Amino acid sequence: MSAIETVAGLVASATRLPVLTGAGISTDSGIPDFRGPNGVWTRNPAAAATVTIDSYVRDPAVRVRAWQERRDHSAWTAQPNAGHRAIAELEKRGKLHALITQNIDELHQVAGNSAERVIEVHGTMRKAVCMSCGWRGPMQETLERVRAGEEDPPCRLCSGILKSATISFGQALVPEVIDRALRVAGEADVFLAIGSSLQVFPVAGAVPAAKSAGARLIILNAQQTPFDDIADAVLQGSISEILPQICGRA
Repeated sequence: MSAIETVAGLVASATRLPVLTGAGISTDSGIPDFRGPNGVWTRNPAAAATVTIDSYVRDPAVRVRAWQERRDHSAWTAQPNAGHRAIAELEKRGKLHALITQNIDELHQVAGNSAERVIEVHGTMRKAVCMSCGWRGPMQETLERVRAGEEDPPCRLCSGILKSATISFGQALVPEVIDRALRVAGEADVFLAIGSSLQVFPVAGAVPAAKSAGARLIILNAQQTPFDDIADAVLQGSISEILPQICGRA
């Protein structure tokens, strides 16, 4: 029996199957990851400044660059790939306990996963938020202002700094969201980590939490992760090719 067949059997037999996804699941949709060989930060380490809260607040030039990147982001034209659709099928079949995602592109929801099932630990790029008064609204409305010539559009209610409704480096995560992610991980009998370097905590802590609770741990990622040695199975390769195979028998 091949490794893929073995993993497919584990997925099929699971009764509580949380899935954790990282940027790697969206690369086949044309959205680059961050730390991979062709990642955004690998090719341009300075790009991290636009998602570092201190730099963003302090330097208007960083905000201008961030708004240009948001305007031109590949996520606006990206479509879910076979990997996203495989996870959506798991939910349709009643197999998906929860979907913890580090991604901000909402391609899981576009693919068909319900918002109630998705735990977005790093927020969403599809909303804009004011850092002063807390206003929230559709990102595309603010991007229309950027396209019209506003380089660093302020909040129309209080003139505060706007940003995407994502968690930047240096910003606090939402405790309730992280607590929920770790709780569902601890309820797993099979835990599937997909397309994540598993280097960003506390969400990466969902992996040892699931393992400690007795779950069978499956990791699917292009590169090695810090938790490969405790995994029951490690698969490397194209997520959009492998994931439908291991979810197909669910």
